[in-house]
Amino acid sequence: MASSDQDSFNIDQDVTGASGSSHLEQEFMPFDSTETTFDSFVQEMDLDSIDTTGELVVESPIEETEGASDATVLYSEAFDNQQTEEAEPQASESGQDMGGSTQSPESAAEALQEPTAEPEATAVTPEPAAQPAPQSEPPQHNTQSNTAEAEATGKKKKPKMFNKFDKTIKSELDAAEKLRKKGKSEEALRAFEGLVQKYPQSPKSRYGRAQTEDDLAEKMRSNEMLLKAVSSYREVAEIPDAPAALIKAALKRRAERQTFLGRMRGALATLQLLVQTFPEDITLKNDLGVAHLLLGDNEAAKKVYEEVLAKAPGDGFAKVHYGFILKSENKIEESIPYLKEGLESEAAGTDDGRFYFHLGDALQRVGDQTAYDWYERGHKRGHFASVWQRSLYNVKGLRAQPWWTAKETGYTDLVKTLERNWMTIRDEALSVINGSAFTAEDENLRETGDWEQFTLWQQGRKAASSCSSVPKTCALMERYPEATGCKRGQIKFSVMQPGTHVWPHTGPTNCRLRMHLGLVIPPDGCRIRCTDQTRSWEEGKVIIFDDSFEHEVWQEADRSRLIFIVDVWHPDLSQSQRQTLSPI
Repeated sequence: MASSDQDSFNIDQDVTGASGSSHLEQEFMPFDSTETTFDSFVQEMDLDSIDTTGELVVESPIEETEGASDATVLYSEAFDNQQTEEAEPQASESGQDMGGSTQSPESAAEALQEPTAEPEATAVTPEPAAQPAPQSEPPQHNTQSNTAEAEATGKKKKPKMFNKFDKTIKSELDAAEKLRKKGKSEEALRAFEGLVQKYPQSPKSRYGRAQTEDDLAEKMRSNEMLLKAVSSYREVAEIPDAPAALIKAALKRRAERQTFLGRMRGALATLQLLVQTFPEDITLKNDLGVAHLLLGDNEAAKKVYEEVLAKAPGDGFAKVHYGFILKSENKIEESIPYLKEGLESEAAGTDDGRFYFHLGDALQRVGDQTAYDWYERGHKRGHFASVWQRSLYNVKGLRAQPWWTAKETGYTDLVKTLERNWMTIRDEALSVINGSAFTAEDENLRETGDWEQFTLWQQGRKAASSCSSVPKTCALMERYPEATGCKRGQIKFSVMQPGTHVWPHTGPTNCRLRMHLGLVIPPDGCRIRCTDQTRSWEEGKVIIFDDSFEHEVWQEADRSRLIFIVDVWHPDLSQSQRQTLSPI
């Protein structure tokens, strides 16, 4: 907090009762405390890392670019970071530095070298650093032959998947492929393995083996088998006489499966090699841009999409992604035409809730009410529960209403405890408010003003060092697992200074409700709108709303506003759902 905050919180004038004195009621009892769609195959014991009941969920392991700015918006987490007040920390990947640059073709080819198998794990591990090894130049392939022939004949030719040699063993290849298509994966794998041993120069044999290993990985839910497929797809591209269409199919599938495994740097290297080999294929460049975005390297992705749009100005996929990047850079007005034209194109890959959300949000920020037309389109497309309720991590069938009473939630004991002990909670917050405990909201939700927060629990995990500063408050909260165990919420203090306006926004999930306990509330000028209803806070009173609905905050008083925020599981969620839903 800045030194001016001490003037804002003059305890003798602003707060009834002396800071530090005990106001605990009989309810207080001290207790000892305890305790990414795509994804890899997750084992049964790994319940926290898979969403088994949610809808419209894309929860993937994200590998953050080293040295990336804290303000960088990650593509796969973008609607979290833009719609909710809390940022989810991303794990960085040591030993790897994209640095916003594109790998050379040679380093991209080297990065294709992976072990054929790894021990199967219950959690996704980051892509290991590429180990460059002496290697000859990548084999050269005629990537334009099919196109040239098609132009000469005026007909769209079927891609050539067989080279001259494979045509001589086509009957054997067809027999193995027939087994694969019949679902006899084990027999098919033995057949293709035999062909690879017998004809090591056959690219189609290796491709068939890769496809069969891919099928078996799905059937067995095995990361180890999928890694074998990833390696086999690579081998197809290394055979000198492999047809261009076969190489493209193998490497595209390899990149997809690397992404599925969370091996984003490997997927990036594969896509870079594809773009190098097939420079005229715009879809490959678009995919490369997405790979950069998934790594949090927005700058590299931006360069890719600028290149695409220079060649294909009407490409809708590139437009929505370029607009998304501009929006993440807070270039609001510039982002609007790209997002709008990209969505209007209805090109493959553009029908995504994130793009409807960001276009609507950008329009709202420039005062354009057509934002709600786009929210309505997103709703009709199935991305939003309603125009007002625009969360994307959802469970179907939960009661949906913007405002709640304590009785409706079933958490009356928690509400009573908060209200009976509000002065103790307030005094502990005031005891740390002028130190370094509170940090600025950095999710680009404020139009104006200052807003800081002090988090005690996040994603169901206790911040022990924070709780040591406010032990009575945390001891109270330990009694309520509906709050401390809410993996899709937070428990925190929030202080907002005069002159603050928070843009309309929505939380990421319908799986929680949000309680606000008033601690220091100026008599006039502080209000919150949720949908079309506006309310104010009162000291010592709890208000409850569903933050998956659009809400907006104004702080126009002459002194600071302090509240305590407690997220709780939506009461309609079963115990099983609460245990298995992934954290947000």
